[in-house]
Amino acid sequence: MNARMPELKRCFEAAGFAHVRTILSSGNVAFDTRESPEAAIERQAEEAMQQYLGRSFYTIVRPSAYLTDLLSLDPYTRHGIPSHAKRVISFLRDARVPRVELPLAQDQASLFCLLGREAYTAYVATDKGPVFMRLIERAFGADVTTRTWDTVARCAAA
Repeated sequence: MNARMPELKRCFEAAGFAHVRTILSSGNVAFDTRESPEAAIERQAEEAMQQYLGRSFYTIVRPSAYLTDLLSLDPYTRHGIPSHAKRVISFLRDARVPRVELPLAQDQASLFCLLGREAYTAYVATDKGPVFMRLIERAFGADVTTRTWDTVARCAAA
């Protein structure tokens, strides 16, 4: 069960984050904080959610400037991904080697590259469901967070 965005916003404010904004209804939160290692901010956010919401969600932090730079890379074009395919980025806390060799492809879904701590996937919707998520889990496990290209753009602009 996901958190309601107003509750999540209040939680981050209570934890001391400034200028807290939620983005869409998918658990994206933009905020200002003192410069700290991402891992420390992730722990602070998870502890705050546990304290104020009674449950915690796996948290991955990226600065908005980093997201802007990431969007400018656009590996989809370089890898020949068709323009009509849905573009998805999975964020990992730490850089790691995939469990299986990339690229992975199945049923019009492709996990085609890993650049640093981000894995890039594209898919065309079929009646097979979210095949791309199965590819991501096969390569990296469940400890990732996945967002569409458009959602990442909205987070970068927040």
